[in-house]
Amino acid sequence: MAFSLRPKDVFDELRKTVVGQDDAIREISVALVKHLVGHPAPNLLLVGNSGSGKTTLMRSVEQFLSRTPGLREYANVVRLNANVLAEERQGYGKVVLGRLYANAKKMLGANASRDDLVRAVERGIVFIDEVDKIRADVRGEPNVRGIVAQEALLTLMENENVDFEADGDTFLINSAHVLFVAAGAFEELYESVLRRATLGQDVTPMKPVVVVSASGEVREELPFHLADYLKYDDLFRYGMTPQFVSRFEAIVVLNDLGEGDLARIFVEPEGSIFRTSREYFRRFGIDLQITRNALIAIAWDASRQKRLGARALRETFRRVIRGLEFEPAAAGVLTIDEDMVKRAIAARESGTR
Repeated sequence: MAFSLRPKDVFDELRKTVVGQDDAIREISVALVKHLVGHPAPNLLLVGNSGSGKTTLMRSVEQFLSRTPGLREYANVVRLNANVLAEERQGYGKVVLGRLYANAKKMLGANASRDDLVRAVERGIVFIDEVDKIRADVRGEPNVRGIVAQEALLTLMENENVDFEADGDTFLINSAHVLFVAAGAFEELYESVLRRATLGQDVTPMKPVVVVSASGEVREELPFHLADYLKYDDLFRYGMTPQFVSRFEAIVVLNDLGEGDLARIFVEPEGSIFRTSREYFRRFGIDLQITRNALIAIAWDASRQKRLGARALRETFRRVIRGLEFEPAAAGVLTIDEDMVKRAIAARESGTR
């Protein structure tokens, strides 16, 4: 029987909540459809700065599966921090299987059969955050916790049958069809590759370009995109073992978010910073609005904080809105304008607030 869902359909849905990461969305859309039809799907390694949308992307996948008719049985998605694996005492990634099993019980209900539970675990999707924290060595010294965590994941991704105990019973799980998506900021990796690119080692040296921002600021930047320069050797030197990295058939570098992306993230997605703030003020009969110039000013300020991505939006807006949240005005329209944003930024720069 033909499968009606196409990667483009998944892409269009995920793009409603994930901004500025079309390449990553395409990769995960194809992997997800392959996973759903039972075709071998590539495990993905997402590399991106803090605030670039790694966690948002996986959360969007989970929501898409749970709300799409006919896909609920595939919505067994678990998210865990890589450090949890480093603390594992059972070994062989059994903590991952335990999470998938517990989630399957929650999805399918208390009366689910053993076979249904096993099937839900074996069709699971595992998102591992901060995978860059489980390096096998740090500054040339072995990191036992990182080695343990990488080996635990490697065992599962090698499609071995793994047994684990739950509810007083022993289950044998074939992890061949579990989809693994790992993500990390890889901060020092970014710096080392940038250094190599800046010095022109193995690549053509970068040349600065003049950039004019939406706010009219003129500045000189080096057009560095990690995806253009990243090599497997860089990941090995970082402390990810060749055996571990080789289990990720696709390495996707997320884009740094520009001012336009940040402005969209601030206002457009469901649950965005501005929409959430509007809901708060609506409880007091206040209609919160924002001018275009104020939006540009917030996005410009966030874009200057290169390694924070969308998280910088929240920090900037908090300085603008916190006094108004503490003492909401009378019912009516409250408009955030450019002057309010500039005053908040200036107060932070001067250290007076």
